[in-house]
Amino acid sequence: MGSRIIQLTYNGPNQIGHGSMVPENGGLTDFGRDVVAELNATGTLVDLSHSGERTCLDAIDASAAPIAITHTGCRALTDLPRNKTDRELRLVAEGGGIVGIYFMPFLAADGMAVAEDVVRHIEHAVQVCGEEHVGIGTDGGTTAVDDLDAAYEAARREVEARRRAGIGAAGERPGVVPFIPDLQGPGQFRKLADMLLSRGHTPDRVERILGLNALRLMRDVWGA
Repeated sequence: MGSRIIQLTYNGPNQIGHGSMVPENGGLTDFGRDVVAELNATGTLVDLSHSGERTCLDAIDASAAPIAITHTGCRALTDLPRNKTDRELRLVAEGGGIVGIYFMPFLAADGMAVAEDVVRHIEHAVQVCGEEHVGIGTDGGTTAVDDLDAAYEAARREVEARRRAGIGAAGERPGVVPFIPDLQGPGQFRKLADMLLSRGHTPDRVERILGLNALRLMRDVWGA
């Protein structure tokens, strides 16, 4: 059908494994191993975003091809389940994959994440994974939000609805929007690039993080 990337879990459990919000932290099921093998066989990129730690580690071990955690943060900096441990990050890199840092409130303990938090998590991921295995996975769009008051109210309603549905994540709370308020619009990537350059990161590293690493992974897995 044209799908080239598939995420194994969301926040809860399924027949493949456990998502990041499952307290039992179970691993990849036998069926999940069959799924990973089939994704490898069809040149489909395995995405371990939202997965629980044990499922993530099992899937990394089971995959014969490089994998991605397309949108996450670093648990060492912000201890929330949606973020990944250094062990998970390191093993993804050792297998040739990439880790995408998101523009989400989970980058700060109080949920009020700003652009500087994005930079902190990128820099930590680079230290753990190396500059060839870190990318951006905003988990959002490029259209700026004109009415922040309305966005906060919409986020409040969504958080409450997600809690009622049992699909919310630790770190979601009313009054916190699911994006970075000072990284918005089409210029968000230029701003991030300038912030990284101002902190001494080389243009080559910044280009890798902003897209070349992801392009390399897609070529490796998809055979493009």
